[in-house]
Amino acid sequence: QVQLVESGGGLVQTGGSLRLSCAASGRAFSSYGMGWFRQAPGKEREFVAAISRSGGTTHYGGSVLGRFTISRDNAKNTVYLQMNSLKPEDTAAYYCNAATRLGDYWGQGTQVTVSS
Repeated sequence: QVQLVESGGGLVQTGGSLRLSCAASGRAFSSYGMGWFRQAPGKEREFVAAISRSGGTTHYGGSVLGRFTISRDNAKNTVYLQMNSLKPEDTAAYYCNAATRLGDYWGQGTQVTVSS
């Protein structure tokens, strides 16, 4: 079983930056891919970014490409999401995801609010 704990959310002005962190439990962190998703009120959960087990491959949703960067530190069992040039439409709860062989695991989410 994998437990994920997100942190780093908060209130920021348009154009600002935030860095989200997701700490994973367990010793097999480097064996599975990680991702970030977000969900705004009244909307479906949206893919934000994903990173491979080694960190060598990343993918991004179209709405964040060029502004957000996903990274991971396997020594610290942590994945990060650096968010720059934030926009009000980035306001959402952000969830960390672990794609393991036993299934997907999710964190509890961290709220990001971007004021205009």
